[in-house]
Amino acid sequence: MEQAILHVDMDAFYASVAQRDDPRLRGKPVAVGGPSRRGVVLAASYEARPFGVRSAMPMARAIRLCPQLSVVPPDFEKYSAVSEQVFAIFHSFTPEVEGLSLDEAFLDVTRSQSLLGPPLAQAQSIKAKIRGETQLTASVGIAEVKFAAKIASELSKPDGLLEVPRGQVREFLAPLPAARLWGVGPRTDEQLKRLGLRRIGDVARADPAFLEAQLGSNGRWLHDLANGIDPRSVEPDLQAKSVGAEETFEEDLQGEHLLPFIHGQALRVAARLRRAGLRARSVHLKIKFADFRIATRQETLPDPTDDGAEIYRVAARQLDRVELRPVRLTGVHAGDLGPAAPQLGLFQEEAKKRERLNRSLDRIAEKFGPDAVLPADLLKKKGRPL
Repeated sequence: MEQAILHVDMDAFYASVAQRDDPRLRGKPVAVGGPSRRGVVLAASYEARPFGVRSAMPMARAIRLCPQLSVVPPDFEKYSAVSEQVFAIFHSFTPEVEGLSLDEAFLDVTRSQSLLGPPLAQAQSIKAKIRGETQLTASVGIAEVKFAAKIASELSKPDGLLEVPRGQVREFLAPLPAARLWGVGPRTDEQLKRLGLRRIGDVARADPAFLEAQLGSNGRWLHDLANGIDPRSVEPDLQAKSVGAEETFEEDLQGEHLLPFIHGQALRVAARLRRAGLRARSVHLKIKFADFRIATRQETLPDPTDDGAEIYRVAARQLDRVELRPVRLTGVHAGDLGPAAPQLGLFQEEAKKRERLNRSLDRIAEKFGPDAVLPADLLKKKGRPL
């Protein structure tokens, strides 16, 4: 059976959740992030984007561009709960789900076609279930390789669905800007333009040896992608040696401005661990600086965990060990994975109680929504009576 891959991406996820839960925000420009002048935009609604507001932008600049912008503080607990609902839908179609973030995943539906129909029908059903169960929208791309599926979902936003005809990946990619190739940042894009390679089709037709001479080992990789060659398979969490989440910023950030992104990445990693029934004994922080130099920090935990708050605490502690310089990417990875075995021993009794409680709360949130049960401090933060 021929390979079929879906890339499913929720539309303006953080901002859409805020608009869903507060009718006053619907149809208006919204930015999720810190309200202070030193805050950054974590997500922007589609109504805010025509003004030039986008993620990783300083909030002060976003407000200057769009004075009527509604600024909403992030609620990572809610995003994580909604993500659990969405990924449960993915897993109802195929066990081969590779989560990229709280709101984005690759699905290999090759083997599920015999039961659930062709990829297009499955994609339509996934979109309908997401809308029905979360009142949110998602965009889906369908292709025979991961790279093309992701591009297709991006081109179909918002609330779209685009299938790349089988055998036509190269033709589909050819007219797109070369900057859309994975691994092409502003610096590489300028190099390609100097070489006269402005479109993906230009890169596809170039001599791979020439590209390698000009761009190093990345040259052949870009040539393959441009020709629709992407041998990477969808890697379900259960097969992963590590679980991670990364984010590239549209504008360089540094210092405490990185913490909200690292927090979200930690929660995404924890959610994927729980879905896979795994715990991690090590936490890795990855930093890519503006000059593309990479720094990594690692810490081994005394006990394996699948708790997002613990993973975030460790990752934030590691950030203190990184020099203060402009950063273009952060990533949080959990390694040394093992099955989530039951807690043992007299001194682990409290941990077992917390685990049972958390699992119960997860099930309640999945069935009744993320705000069905909240701890007292979150009720107070949301302004709801105790």
